Amino acid sequence: MINVNLDVMMAKRKMSLGELSSRVDITAANLSILKNNKAKAVRLSTLNAICKALDCSVADILEYVEDKEDGQ
Repeated sequence: MINVNLDVMMAKRKMSLGELSSRVDITAANLSILKNNKAKAVRLSTLNAICKALDCSVADILEYVEDKEDGQ
């Protein structure tokens, strides 16, 4: 599964959701969906804009975590 660590990078950069929203021209509601791991997909252009605004790499925002099977 892919974890979105957008909130971590925003905290490190001391940037609010509203400020990031205005910098990347994406609604705060859509960024919130992404930030809360509710998004099913994300455009590369969106990732590019977020990385540029936060001065980070995609790996700082997206993290692969192997799914744990139930009962283990």
